[in-house]
Amino acid sequence: MASDSLPAYSDVVAAAERLRGLVRTTPVLRHDTLDALAGARVYVKAECLQETGSFKIRGATNRLRQIPEAQRAAGVVAFSSGNHAQGVARAARLLNMPALIVMPSDAPAVKVEGVLADGAEIRLYDRNTESREEISAQIAAERGAVLVPSFDDPDIISGQGTAGLEFADQMAEAGVTLDHVVIPAGGGGLASGIALAMEGRSPETNIWVAEPVGHDDWTRSLKSGHIERNAPGTRSFCDAILTQAPGDLTFAIGSRLFSGGLVVSDAQVADAMRAAFRYLRIVAEPGGSAALAGALSCLPDEMKGKAIGVVVSGGNVDAADYARVLMEG
Repeated sequence: MASDSLPAYSDVVAAAERLRGLVRTTPVLRHDTLDALAGARVYVKAECLQETGSFKIRGATNRLRQIPEAQRAAGVVAFSSGNHAQGVARAARLLNMPALIVMPSDAPAVKVEGVLADGAEIRLYDRNTESREEISAQIAAERGAVLVPSFDDPDIISGQGTAGLEFADQMAEAGVTLDHVVIPAGGGGLASGIALAMEGRSPETNIWVAEPVGHDDWTRSLKSGHIERNAPGTRSFCDAILTQAPGDLTFAIGSRLFSGGLVVSDAQVADAMRAAFRYLRIVAEPGGSAALAGALSCLPDEMKGKAIGVVVSGGNVDAADYARVLMEG
């Protein structure tokens, strides 16, 4: 597929075939207490239980499997705060390809360790003074390697969308039609991929994104009709979803298929992390908990009493940080 072309439902279906046997089918979980807190019926797609601890291996594997054999020896380069890094590192190891990942110097240690465990190289950079895009492009050019984007790529989007195919099929087997699905969003690769999947499998389902206060670029972009950027220096402990703006491809999909955005505070995210642990017995990282936080804390009236799908997108959180969140509750 051309790098600037928009993927469609058929591309998500094709990606699912490529990923067969290489990624897990993650479970859908629920608990009566979560329903009571949300004022709706909440169904949680636990991508935190995926290989490498997040959904990112889906898109990475779909992208790497399509690199021609003649190009694979030169390897791949990616940039990521952690989950995409681990997905690319694992996919590269499965396909016997070298990988180098450009990661911020403040990336969670558990994510750095995961990348190294899969045999990839790491080049650390300073978020405030260096450009990860420029560093990655330079290294890829020097090595003749393939640069693997984290979200704004049709094969990445299609691969992430396979989580949506699973979710729709699992709910159909349970005899439930989801009225809404809420998905954490940074660049929007997962949310746009799931939107494409639902368009084909469950077109009546509305798609919402969840993002942190100060990083509500999707919510503002959907309202204005054009891509909005976050102000420089805005921070949140949701490290996995702190992108500057929606991608061009992901926004083209989201502007057509997303219903809106839910904006959550770090405190609400921490509450959701504790709820995921207490009621579902899953470890959810901050960025991966944003959609659950939205469902439990700020559902619009139109979503109350409905069947709400929630994606917990990752579980890679440093043990000390996680323990602190649990103890503060």
